[in-house]
Amino acid sequence: MSSSKIFIVEDDPMYGRVLSYHLSQNPDNQVELFLTGKDCISNMYQKPDIITLDYSLPDMSGFKVLQKIKELAPDIPVIIISGQEDISTAVELLKAGAYDYIVKNDDAKNRLWNTIKNVQEHLLLKKEVQTLRAEVVQKYEFSNVIKGNSIPIKRIFSLLDKAVRTNITVSITGETGTGKEIVAKAIHFNSDRRKKPFIVVNVSAIPEDLIESEMFGHEKGSFTGASARRIGRFEEASGGTLFLDEIGEMSLNMQSKLLRVLQEKELTRVGGSGVVKINSRIIIATHRNLQEEVKKGNFREDLYYRLLGLPIELPPLRDRGNDKVILAKFFMEEFCKENSLDPMTITSEATGKLMNYPFPGNVRELKAIIELATVMANDGVIDVQDITFHTNTGSYVDIMNTDSTLQEITARIIRSYLDKYDDNIVEVASKLDIGKSTIYRMKKNGEL
Repeated sequence: MSSSKIFIVEDDPMYGRVLSYHLSQNPDNQVELFLTGKDCISNMYQKPDIITLDYSLPDMSGFKVLQKIKELAPDIPVIIISGQEDISTAVELLKAGAYDYIVKNDDAKNRLWNTIKNVQEHLLLKKEVQTLRAEVVQKYEFSNVIKGNSIPIKRIFSLLDKAVRTNITVSITGETGTGKEIVAKAIHFNSDRRKKPFIVVNVSAIPEDLIESEMFGHEKGSFTGASARRIGRFEEASGGTLFLDEIGEMSLNMQSKLLRVLQEKELTRVGGSGVVKINSRIIIATHRNLQEEVKKGNFREDLYYRLLGLPIELPPLRDRGNDKVILAKFFMEEFCKENSLDPMTITSEATGKLMNYPFPGNVRELKAIIELATVMANDGVIDVQDITFHTNTGSYVDIMNTDSTLQEITARIIRSYLDKYDDNIVEVASKLDIGKSTIYRMKKNGEL
């Protein structure tokens, strides 16, 4: 057992000393014996972890003592120990908040020992969860999530402060690699919903025929392969935040269903008839210009205004000035810590090289470049030769200097973009302003 401060409330001094001796076999336990309910209540300021309570006390009934304890400290587990084996009384006490009801008999000591062991394991787990939550909250403090002091970033800090004050929907836009999901997490973990789930749905990664089930859940037998009921992402995010990434890739059919759910604040699982109330904050993100998508007929105007909420546009790294250097040093320090490396420095020539590069991949690209530079550096110093940029300029020169058909040139351009964006077809289709079906067809035909 782990250590705990345990109050024993028992009017029989002999039996109380027996219980106290028994529980003190764990030397980490701090056990204190009280002969009356009033003595226990007057010592609640000591903040015990567990209380064992005799049901029959001379000054107060065990039920009244339990009620008073729950008023003062509702989370403290109270174990009732009674000389009477009355099921109705036990049920009443358990309903009133007692953790367990133990009858005084030959097995009472062993049962109490096991019950307290279970309580301690539960309390230990609870403390670990609280510690992890505190670490997560600290990790996602705005100053820890977003590094920089440029004017565009100061504007973002101001908007984030506003975002956490209410449950307003937040729409985050920005180029790929600017950190949209990190910002969404920062909003969640600094809001009053921080103790509830943060659920991510990458719309672009879910096939069209599965997205409704993924979002809203489904009932057993609602379609082939639905072998059991599944809770959807909206329900998983109950009380917390649902982050819909790449919302601009959602089909019009699914958009209409999403709009209804947001308007009614309720949903029906696929294949079901019952209504499920929802309570989740919505944060969306996209690299697309949704206003333009509305004009093109690709995005519903009514859904656009429903989701717009507080707009936050993340600036590209090329517009953040000296933030490049601040971020570079941060990534260098973090990589050294994670890999148990000695602290490093970076030369002014190397930072100058970073300042002159446009970073099409934004913060994500800078992080990758700095981590590689940290590995390549000698004598604990990142110099200009350690900074390597991966660009596609050479590909275009080769294309223009060779005799190729338009189809071959098209394939090479698409292939270079697929390499750059990790085979993300949706991303590449957006960058090149071509249909996803074109890329799928070329891959299927072996042209890519």
